[in-house]
Amino acid sequence: MARTPLSPLDVAFLCLSTETAPMHMGAVLTFAPDGPVDPAKLTALLARRAGKIAPLRRKIRAELFPPGAAAWVRDPDFRALKHIHVHRLSTLYDPDPLPEFAARWIAEPLDPNRPLWDLTVVTGLPDDGFAVLLKLHHALTDGAGAYGVAVGLLDGLSTRQPTPSVPRPRTPLSAVRETAGIASSVVRAARPPWSPLSAPATAERHLGFAQLPMADLRRIRRAHGGTTNDVVLAVLSGALREWLVNRGIRADGRSIRALVPVSVRGRAAEQLGGNKLSGYLCDLPVGVPDPVQRLEVVRTAMARNKAAGPARGAGAFPLLANRVPTMLHRLGTRTAGLAAPLLFDLVVTTVPVPPARLALDGAPLKQVYPFVPLAPRQAVGIAVAPYRDTVHIGLQANANAVGDLGSLRDAVGKAAAGLLDVSAP
Repeated sequence: MARTPLSPLDVAFLCLSTETAPMHMGAVLTFAPDGPVDPAKLTALLARRAGKIAPLRRKIRAELFPPGAAAWVRDPDFRALKHIHVHRLSTLYDPDPLPEFAARWIAEPLDPNRPLWDLTVVTGLPDDGFAVLLKLHHALTDGAGAYGVAVGLLDGLSTRQPTPSVPRPRTPLSAVRETAGIASSVVRAARPPWSPLSAPATAERHLGFAQLPMADLRRIRRAHGGTTNDVVLAVLSGALREWLVNRGIRADGRSIRALVPVSVRGRAAEQLGGNKLSGYLCDLPVGVPDPVQRLEVVRTAMARNKAAGPARGAGAFPLLANRVPTMLHRLGTRTAGLAAPLLFDLVVTTVPVPPARLALDGAPLKQVYPFVPLAPRQAVGIAVAPYRDTVHIGLQANANAVGDLGSLRDAVGKAAAGLLDVSAP
C-alpha cells in the first residue's frame, strides 16, 4: 500500500489535538444560487469531487520506524459520502442561525481513525442561500495547502498555488545554526501570558463573522502606507483594544502578542502536502489609543519581521518543530503545547483565496470565513480571507472564557472606521 510519511510538524499537530483543543481548521462558505437548491445533488457533486482529491482519501497509520512516526495510507473503506452531511436551518426564532450552528459543528473533533476531514451542506439561509462548512485537520495541511482542496471542490479552479514563497536552500551547517538561533529566540521571547486571552480549555466554542470592505483598506493604506495585511493587523489591534475596554480591562501601555503564520511552500510540488509553515511574532499595540500610531507600530514590527525572514526569530518555531524527532513529539508535544501562551496570546492567520469569481454547481460564492484552531489555553483565534472586494474575518473563541464575542465582532468595524476617519479621501 502506498504511503506518505507525516513530517515531524504534521505529527506535532496530531499530538496537540485533544477533545477540548481539536487541531482542525474550518471554513464557512456561503453561496447565492438563482433559486432553491437540491441538497442531494450538492452532496453527490461534492462527493465525486472529494473522491478525486488524493489527501482526502487517506488516513493515518502508525509506523514502527522511526519510533513515533506515522504515514498517510489509502483508506480501503473510503467513501466520500461518509464525510458529507446535510443540515437545514430555520430562521423562525433566529434571523441568523448560521454562526451558532457552525460553532457547534467546529467544536466536534474529527475521528482519528478515518480520513481527517468533514463537509456539511447547510440549507435554509435567506434568499435560498446555502453554505458549505469544511473542516480539515492541521496534520493534513496548513491554510495555504487548503487551497489545493478547494481547487477540487469548487467549480473550474486552476491548480496553481496563489503567490507561494520559495524556501531557500540550506547547507547542513547553516541549518544547524538556523535551528540554534530559533531555539535561542524562543527562550528569550517567553513571557507571562496576558490573562484576558488565556483560559482553561473547553470543548465549547463561539464563532463570529466580520467583514471589511477592501476599498476602505486600500484608502487607509494609501493615506498611511504599509501593506493590506498591516492595515488588517492594525484594525484588529483597535478592535481588541475596544473589546478589552468594554470588558472593564485597562489596555493602556499593554500589547497582545500575535503569532502570524507564514507559508514556506514551494511553487510546484507542495500544493497539497502537509504543513510548510514558519511564523512571525507581532506585538499588537492595544495600549496605543491613536489609530494611526497603532498602524505605524504594526508596520514597523512587520517590516522588521520580513527583513529578518521567516527562518529567524521566535515565530519560526514551526521550523524548529519540523526538525525534532517524531518520538519527542509523541512524548512531549502536548505538554509543550500548554506553554504556548508563554510565547503568544493568539493566532492571526491569513488564508489565500484565489481572485477569480468562485462558484459551486454554478452558485456564486458570496462569503468565505476561515477559522484557525485555538492553541491550548488560549481564548481567541482570528483568521482572515480576502476575497474579491471584501476581507472576511473569522473569529473563534473559547465559549467559557468569551461570552461576548459579538462585542469583538462589532469592534472590528468600529476600529476600521476610526482609521478611515483619519485617512485622506
